[in-house]
Order: sequence, then C-alpha cells, then structure tokens
Amino acid sequence: MNISVSRHASPPAPPTGDFGFGQKFTPHMFKMDWKDGTWHDARIVPYEPFTLDPAAKVFHYGQEIFEGMKAYRHGGDGSVHMFRPDRNINRFNISCERMCMPKVDNELFMQAMEMLIDLDRHWVPESPDALYIRPTMIATQRGLGVKASTEYCFFIIVGPVGSYFAGGINPLRLRVEEKHVRSAPGGTGYAKTGGNYSAALLPIAEAQKAGYDNIIWLDACKREYVEEMGAMNIMFVYQDRVQTAPAGDTILHGVTRESVGALLGDLGITWQEKSPAIAQVIADAHSGKLKEVFACGTAAVVTPVGVIHFKGEDHTIGDGREGPLTKQLRLALTGIHAKGSEKHPEWIHVVPPGACG
Repeated sequence: MNISVSRHASPPAPPTGDFGFGQKFTPHMFKMDWKDGTWHDARIVPYEPFTLDPAAKVFHYGQEIFEGMKAYRHGGDGSVHMFRPDRNINRFNISCERMCMPKVDNELFMQAMEMLIDLDRHWVPESPDALYIRPTMIATQRGLGVKASTEYCFFIIVGPVGSYFAGGINPLRLRVEEKHVRSAPGGTGYAKTGGNYSAALLPIAEAQKAGYDNIIWLDACKREYVEEMGAMNIMFVYQDRVQTAPAGDTILHGVTRESVGALLGDLGITWQEKSPAIAQVIADAHSGKLKEVFACGTAAVVTPVGVIHFKGEDHTIGDGREGPLTKQLRLALTGIHAKGSEKHPEWIHVVPPGACG
C-alpha cells in the first residue's frame, strides 16, 4: 500500500527546554482506515483533531489499543533510530487479536513509522531525551450493541519527551495496592488496551495523594504475589538473582523487561521469572537479602525504587538509593539507546534518511 503525504503548510518549530512527558507533538501524524474488511487510505497528514460520531463503538465498548516506543538521536552522526520496534509491532498485533480488532501488516507499520519520523526528524531531541511514538487503534463504527466494530482507525502520533517521572532517576516511593486489582487470569492484562490503565487511575491517585509515586499491583486471586506496577514492570535484586513475575496473561510482556533479562544474561546474572510473594519481599528488605528494586519500561527505562509501603508501613530497600546493578542496567540501556554502546546492535533500527522523500 502506498502512503500519501500531505505536509503541514507552516509547521511550528520544535520546542526547547523541558519537554515533560506526552505534552508536545510534532506537526504530522499517520492515519489509516479499516472498512469492508481491509485497510484503506494510508496517509501522513498535518496533526489534527478527530471527528467521531457520539455512537462510535470506542466510546461505549472500549475497543482501543496502543503501543509506546521511542526514537533516539545518535550524538555522533546525528542519525535517528528506534529501539526494538519489531517487538512493539508484534505486541500491538497480539493486542489486536485479544481485542477482536484487525491486525496491521508489519512492513506497512514499520514504513509508516519510518516516514513519519523522517518527516519530523528535526523534532528528535538529543539523548537521553527521545521522540515518543504512540501507535493507536480505535473502533469508529457508528451504532450501539455489544459486538466488535466493523470500522477502525489506526493512527500514529509522535513527540519529544523527557523523564517519565518528575523526579528523574530519584528512587521511587511505591505503595502496594491491597484493595483494587487490575487484571485476572483469562482477562486482557497482557493486551495494551486503555481499560487496563484506567483501572490504575484511582489507586495511583490515592497513592500520590498519600505521598507515593506509583503503586504495585498484587495478583487478583490471592492478593499475595507481586505482578507489576501501575504502568511498568518491576524487578527485585538479590545476591544470587534478579526476580520478577512471569509474563503470563495478567501481565504486559514488556519490551524493556525482556531487554533487561537479556542484559542480565550478558552479565551472568540469573533472571528468575517467578512471582515474588509480597510478604517475603518485605521480610527480605528488612533482613538485607533484598538488595535493590527497580521499575522498567519504555517510558521509565530503568528507575530505582527506594521505599515500598505495605500494611500501613514504609519499608526501605537497601539504603534507599539507586543500587549498583540498577545503575549498571540503566546506563547499559541508555548507552544502547544513544547508539554509544556496541552491545546488541540488533536492537537498533535506523530510520532511513529520506524515507519520506
């Protein structure tokens, strides 16, 4: 399928200073429509609002999925590259299947991102800041009734971002969510759909009101085992291993999570995919067996955890600061992002200059 390009007549200049996260967007976007059983009209157009019918199924039945990935600028030659976009494309199509939505051809998906990023490549900031890429699909068919839509819009928007957390790499203060749950076995926990994130909004707001940065989800069945954080994975560092919950149908299969596992293997450190019991985590924090805890995700990269609140008390991890392995993994990943590291060159996808013509 050919992708048409309509350029912005007078595009604004890229912003400067602190980008924040998810607040600034480039002057162009990609759009494509599904109708009559196939994709139509792949196009790059000026960034613009949508006009949707009030009865569009996305509003009523939650048929919506998205992805999140980043593009970085190489400080040496100025090239722009994405980090493991193939993994995100595959995960997007897994979400499509679970949410009863049409898949997007992998090559077309990649071409759309390359062309859009190339057109607005001067918006890609210097590392460690990045260009955030948000592919999304929504159900657009007009009409009520609980059944899958027959019409969809797939679109991609991009924009420069800084640190996800306001405190940067300062250790996070997390609260274990003991009342609410996000995902149950057989549900949509592994799909990157908006409903999974809206389930976290109230617990996160309550935690932040109490002075914490985010939450830790427990399993829905017993409320005994750590699953993940509000919007990212979490790992626990011991002397002989790094432990994290296995990526089943209740947990998002994180690309950064998978990458950290590979880096641990490079270091000869055991990566144990076994659900950590929260009571044992707290006991190990007090005994000193638990050395470090860190969050990992596309937005957060690798961010240390300093405090976990559970059963009405704060429990400090290590000395409350970033641990040596957390720092080593963070620097390893950001080094790969900036293309200043020779590790895992297969994770880097260079955006071809002139991809948009």
